[in-house]
Amino acid sequence: MSFGNWKPTVVVQGIVWILYGLLLQPEPGTATLPLLMDSVIQALAELEQKAPATEAGHSAAAWLLSAQGSGTHSPLRHFLLEGKSLNTTDLDPPSLSPELRGLMGEVARHSVQDGKEYGVVLAPDGSTVAVEPLLAGLWAGLQGHRIVNLSLESSATPPDAGVTFPDLGATSPGLSNASPDVTSADVRAVSPNVSTKDLDVEATSPEARPGSPDVQASSPDTKAKLPTAVDNILVVTLAGDLGLNFLQGPQTWNHSGLGTEGCWDQLSVPRTFTLLAPEASPLTTAFLNGALDGALLGDYLSQTPEPRPPLSQLLSQYYGAGVAGDPGFRSNFRRHNGAALTSAPTLTQQVWGALILLQRLEPAHPRLQGMSQEELAQVATHASKEFTEAFLGCPAIHPRCRWGAAPYQGRPTPLKLPLGFLYVHHTYLPAPPCTSFKRCAADMRSMQRFHQQTQGWADIGYSFVVGSDGYVYEGRGWHWVGAHTLGHNSRGFGVALIGNYTAVLPSEAALRAVRDELPRCAVRAGFLRPDYALLGHRQLVRTECPGDRLFNLLRTWPHFDKNVKPRTARRASSRSKRRPPPMILLSTDLQ
Repeated sequence: MSFGNWKPTVVVQGIVWILYGLLLQPEPGTATLPLLMDSVIQALAELEQKAPATEAGHSAAAWLLSAQGSGTHSPLRHFLLEGKSLNTTDLDPPSLSPELRGLMGEVARHSVQDGKEYGVVLAPDGSTVAVEPLLAGLWAGLQGHRIVNLSLESSATPPDAGVTFPDLGATSPGLSNASPDVTSADVRAVSPNVSTKDLDVEATSPEARPGSPDVQASSPDTKAKLPTAVDNILVVTLAGDLGLNFLQGPQTWNHSGLGTEGCWDQLSVPRTFTLLAPEASPLTTAFLNGALDGALLGDYLSQTPEPRPPLSQLLSQYYGAGVAGDPGFRSNFRRHNGAALTSAPTLTQQVWGALILLQRLEPAHPRLQGMSQEELAQVATHASKEFTEAFLGCPAIHPRCRWGAAPYQGRPTPLKLPLGFLYVHHTYLPAPPCTSFKRCAADMRSMQRFHQQTQGWADIGYSFVVGSDGYVYEGRGWHWVGAHTLGHNSRGFGVALIGNYTAVLPSEAALRAVRDELPRCAVRAGFLRPDYALLGHRQLVRTECPGDRLFNLLRTWPHFDKNVKPRTARRASSRSKRRPPPMILLSTDLQ
């Protein structure tokens, strides 16, 4: 493609219009391409190759507008992404190949039906991503960070003064840094057919990034004001859907089903995605992944000066080695980056504001009709708290099916939860840390084969294994007794870091998962006692595990039990020194 003909603003926006339009008007039939993020990127690249030869993005933009007006199921996205009805009989956007049109038809809309999840694709990092919120975030970012003022003078339910918010923590950088001086048009009682363009919504500069100008503080005694504005990136990707999901009532707050995972029928050519919890809410792990990716990339695009990179290039980098050469800005670390982008108080205001806006867009909405502002505030508070604690604050765990685990041999023994210990191991061999899903998954299969076929164990011994790719891999999991720490398997979880940490340390992301995220979420879920003790393998078994360098670091961590002295490993024989074993063998009291 010749970049001399590349018109960044209109063409890149037109690409998203076309692709988002394809999503909203799927063609019948079955895609022949696998449901992979690489296929979506291929579709973007094909559109980008055709775009410079067209009327920039004019007809493409009109085509998507018509698609939204006739078929979109999200009033918030329709409104904030400037959708309106157009007569587009004569419009003929650049065509994709039949294979790519079939693919885009299959990932048209995100939905959960009969235990299956639709509108999702498998990304190179092993995560599953919903395409619809991802594209919504990209388009919102191309528009620039913009806010819509929510005037308090409207026909909606009068605000209840003095709504109390719980302590949700301090605000974070990114979207949470609001600019109270940024203004835009007011939204009072509006019709669903009114667009933001009709309301003269102003674009903001990267320095004036709208978020939540009214979050006063987060102490339990603080009276939080009504939100006066919504940020279109957060609302179209995350806040609106969070609010709607939690409108069902208090029972949803305690059993939200946020972040339900699933299994592909196959990883090489994925076609069908089945959820592990049949009664999962629409806010699955895949949806939240897509929403976070859309928010993060939308935020990036809104701050990137012209000429912006082609979207196919941006997504290739984000789902690859990192955007603009930054290995920290990629899909592997979306939760960590998402926590830096927004905070619970900010997200609370955005969820609340999204519900207010939806209440005005659809006065007869069955879940919102007659709800007071205090009730909306409670929904927003619980939704944001659950999302930030149960999703953003927890590690991303690849289930067994994702790394290709063989079946458990025999009948597993259930654990009596909660447990009181967390035992830390290193795998020793494989010695090199794994930094990609492909490598980490291969290491998991290799260890499981060794444990089952050579050792004769029922399964891989560890409860969980931590890679250096930003992910935790499920071994025996939270509910079954493992085979990792002789004499202590039923009393604690065994967590291993892939690599040899005798002389070096794991990556900071891997350390953070073991030190903070995994135990914090285990405590929250009732799997681990709040007063749990953390021990290195060598404190209970004669071994060098988890390596001198890592064990010395463990001594400085919270919950480390210094009263349990390490047991000296037996000196190796001269024969064993000449030829090291293929794997550090873990003793077990199960086999």
